Amino acid sequence: MSAADGLLITAASLAAELAAGPAPVLLDLRWRLGGPPGIDAYRRGHLPGAVFADLDRDLAAPPGPAGRHPLPEVAVFQAAMRAAGVTQDGPVVVYDEADSTIAARGWWMLRYYGHDNVRVLDGGYQAWVSAGLPVTTAEPAPAPGDFTARPGHLPVLDAAGAQQAARTGLLLDARAGERYRGEIEPVDPAAGHIPGAVSAPTAGNVNADGTFKDAVELAARFAALGAVPGAGAPGGEPVGAYCGSGVTAAHEVLALTLAGLPAALYVGSWSNWVADPARPVATGA
Repeated sequence: MSAADGLLITAASLAAELAAGPAPVLLDLRWRLGGPPGIDAYRRGHLPGAVFADLDRDLAAPPGPAGRHPLPEVAVFQAAMRAAGVTQDGPVVVYDEADSTIAARGWWMLRYYGHDNVRVLDGGYQAWVSAGLPVTTAEPAPAPGDFTARPGHLPVLDAAGAQQAARTGLLLDARAGERYRGEIEPVDPAAGHIPGAVSAPTAGNVNADGTFKDAVELAARFAALGAVPGAGAPGGEPVGAYCGSGVTAAHEVLALTLAGLPAALYVGSWSNWVADPARPVATGA
């Protein structure tokens, strides 16, 4: 059994599942920082039966001191998933445009709130289209689901926990290297990184087509960054991961999981860290 079993699904395998039935719930999570809105892409074409879920509305609370994409209220997330047809135990497949950086947030959210049967379409919408599989503009009206959101099923970090992970364990910064080094900061009010964090851009988790690298490659990557194979961070704690607002860091958590490494998400991430000017900021490599 590969590490990807139960976490990823290929376009061909998903097409076979849809043909055989019953179909999993499909969630289209396309989103892009600065727009245009993902719903526009969804309306131009999506996987047959897919329901659109909006990152800002359904998978996050409004921005504030907790970060740009803090966790939504339990009732808000539960209502969104039920409206999309998500049931307590029924399979769910999430996808985005190609590289799973947004889909991984949906995967993480469902897992965190207690849904165990969720997979990511490896390579996303582009993999589906490249395989010559059908798309549609028809918007389904799914029967309401009965999913009950119960938070706490995956480990999370707050600012203090992230700082401790950087000092005594391993804290990975999933943003692009230039943001980590403090050379640019297009979104948040301060540039740099949490002192002691290690740069690990999510681009290093995927192939050129947006599909994930295999588990052996991912394990080697994270070992080179300081992870202990099969254990996590030095000392046995989960590897911590953060990004700008806790979205692409979920991609890092998924990649670490594929590599067989326990991982914790700092949900508030950099946008929460710099909300307190007393917190230290490091720059450079």
